[in-house]
Amino acid sequence: MTRPQEFSIGNVKVGGDNPLFLIAGPCVIESSTHCHFVAEQVKAITTRLQVPFIFKASFDKANRTSLSSYRGPGLKEGLSILKSIRNELDIPVLTDVHEVGQIEPAAQSVDCLQIPAFLSRQTDLLLAAGKSGCAVNIKKGQFLAPWDMQHVVSKIASAGSQKILVTERGTSFGYNNLVVDMRSLAFLRTLNLPVVYDVTHSLQLPGGQGTTSGGQPQFIEPLARGGVAVGVDGMFMEVHNNPAAALSDGPNALPLDRVEALLKQLVQIDAIVKNDQRPIR
Repeated sequence: MTRPQEFSIGNVKVGGDNPLFLIAGPCVIESSTHCHFVAEQVKAITTRLQVPFIFKASFDKANRTSLSSYRGPGLKEGLSILKSIRNELDIPVLTDVHEVGQIEPAAQSVDCLQIPAFLSRQTDLLLAAGKSGCAVNIKKGQFLAPWDMQHVVSKIASAGSQKILVTERGTSFGYNNLVVDMRSLAFLRTLNLPVVYDVTHSLQLPGGQGTTSGGQPQFIEPLARGGVAVGVDGMFMEVHNNPAAALSDGPNALPLDRVEALLKQLVQIDAIVKNDQRPIR
């Protein structure tokens, strides 16, 4: 298997021959206390299993289904919370950006900027992210073929970025449904960049509950195992200690108490795929 470009996001090395890494956290910042709790819990799990960990949460969910849905604490307060998690827990942090004006302050507070799937063709946003000095994670639009991502990547690279990840999060499949073509994960590897599989968002049912999105969390474990078996570099999961009470994307979030068992399986599959001699834990 071709090894993708290697680089570091904070203290986490991605790509190359490095082991599977995890991007995980709640969909949106619900409070400072909750974010720190989830980050601490996931860090404890990943430390035990020796899985490199990048924390993620959004300061603003600008693409909620309903106008009345919770969006987050906003830029200033949200970035302050994310920066405190990065500094106090010594873990890299990722967050979404939706507008060019958000990029400079976000780049001063986090280690990786994420381009939401719906914005993956917004040229000005891509160029600004590429100039930021941060790593950039691009979510593949639900409307894009995997080979179309070469154009998205070239926009960011043209701005000088050499730290680019590409994330598969599913393709629109009729109304209120997404599907992941596992061939997409293999094709994205031809871009010679680290490939991430967003397993929880790929099980979202957009707008499936009328004013909110639904989800199929019962399929998280099997699809995660399938994605790692194909040969991705990282796994993206939205996790929550109480998905039923989550303020965003609870229906497709992985409960916190299921994270460790799944990660143990994924580490084993990753070692086999990479023909790695690391001990299985």
